[in-house]
Amino acid sequence: MIFGLHAVIEAIQSGKAIDKILLKKDLQSELSRELSELLRGRFIPIQRVPQERLDRITRKNHQGIIAFVSAVDYQHLEDLIPSIYEQGKDPFIVLLDGVTDVRNFGAIARTCECAGVNAIAIPSTGSVSVTADAMKTSSGALNHLPVCKERTIHGTLCFLRQSGLRVIAASEKAAEPYTAISYEGPIALVLGGEDTGISMDNLRIADHIVRIPQHGVIKSLNVSAAAAVLIYEALRQRN
Repeated sequence: MIFGLHAVIEAIQSGKAIDKILLKKDLQSELSRELSELLRGRFIPIQRVPQERLDRITRKNHQGIIAFVSAVDYQHLEDLIPSIYEQGKDPFIVLLDGVTDVRNFGAIARTCECAGVNAIAIPSTGSVSVTADAMKTSSGALNHLPVCKERTIHGTLCFLRQSGLRVIAASEKAAEPYTAISYEGPIALVLGGEDTGISMDNLRIADHIVRIPQHGVIKSLNVSAAAAVLIYEALRQRN
């Protein structure tokens, strides 16, 4: 956590990965205008909040701003995908669309790292980020697995398809069982949040939409459990 206008500005200029910024609602100063210019074009979520919320987080002189620094350095798939191909490997990427629970995120990251997934991607807004809780749940996997923070999942999926990856989306409403398709070659696996699922725009991009058969009363798997089933089916086929 970084607070104070000078400190936050210096952190951004130095290239630190910022998860989000809390800014006092009516903050007006020369430095705040400098901060606004600095943030232009950067995909850092900003929340305008009352003074009281900032005071509850820290009693120190925060000057109306608190920034939360990521526990890892985020990467970008535009840089990562070419390097995977250059190593003679088929990319295997997992993308999270609307997943907000950090414990699910950590558990999925742990499965990805164990299964040799090349990277996990999240959007810059409306999503989980790498927090201490996520790091703990991942049992340290987030220290080893590349995490890519992208502007949107939709734009990222378009890029991945242009890069030769097939997009496989998981939905409990799909007709095709997950075991009926091939996971060989370059693939991107998309998982949605438990409450909203994958957005329709992103489902339309998918080459395959698959479901995990369920026969119980609940008929709904936790997203991290579903991720493990799909990722290890992919690993079985790819091996």
